[in-house]
Amino acid sequence: MVNVAMTIAGSDSGGGAGIQADIKTFQELGVFGTSAITAITVQNTHGVTAVQAIEPKIISEQIKAVTDDFTVKAIKTGMLFSAEIIHAVAESIREKGIPLVIDPVMIAKGGASLLHDEAVEALKSVLLPLATIVTPNIPEAEILTGLTIETDKDIEEAAKHILALGAKAVVIKGGHRRNASFAEDVFMSEIGNKFSVRSSWVNTKDTHGTGCTYAAALTAFLANGEKLEDAVVSAKHFIHAAIEDGLTIGGGHGPTNHWAYGRRMKNKKHIEGVAIIG
Repeated sequence: MVNVAMTIAGSDSGGGAGIQADIKTFQELGVFGTSAITAITVQNTHGVTAVQAIEPKIISEQIKAVTDDFTVKAIKTGMLFSAEIIHAVAESIREKGIPLVIDPVMIAKGGASLLHDEAVEALKSVLLPLATIVTPNIPEAEILTGLTIETDKDIEEAAKHILALGAKAVVIKGGHRRNASFAEDVFMSEIGNKFSVRSSWVNTKDTHGTGCTYAAALTAFLANGEKLEDAVVSAKHFIHAAIEDGLTIGGGHGPTNHWAYGRRMKNKKHIEGVAIIG
């Protein structure tokens, strides 16, 4: 039996992030991907030049069409853009009981805002309480919590703040802490589980879509039945391989390699540079 996952996110015309990255990741991990598109972006590896949001009613109808017909095992949200869209998505999935991965997409790699300011409060109050896990990077965690994050203790405090908003678990990704020895992601859950997953740094500018791809991999592993903690580790392996085996395409921040993990698994090549701490 094929497991089904769903992504509720924006479309990236450059193919490196958003719906396109999510569907590629689902496919690589043997999950049938479905989608509800929240916005259309005009972008490439150099950045986002325009955004057209989809009418909230159409987003809700996309979600209903998919969930009425498919047994969806996990849902991922990405770019939601506005408070109205966040409310529509929350209302559409609230009673479904489907594991929910929230990637709180706020700013594109090139710096363009992908979430209206007034939508942050809606994200915190309406959607985060439905989350199985939230996957912010450090700038996103700072916006969600109002904290400045520089140290390990800061990360732990931010994670506690996000859990207090109602999420069952959080993983704060450490890719923005360039002064650290590793790219270290910190996992915490409402029941007190805590550990870190470290990967070695990769010297590359091609990191467009890393957040989307990581969250999509986590969603796919959940859809395939992995426990949450195991899915967090598996997703780290997936994204590390995707970054390390770069494609070197586009003139700006290029996309990651969505098929790298699968090729390594097929060739029984060990994915190096990832370690679990705690």
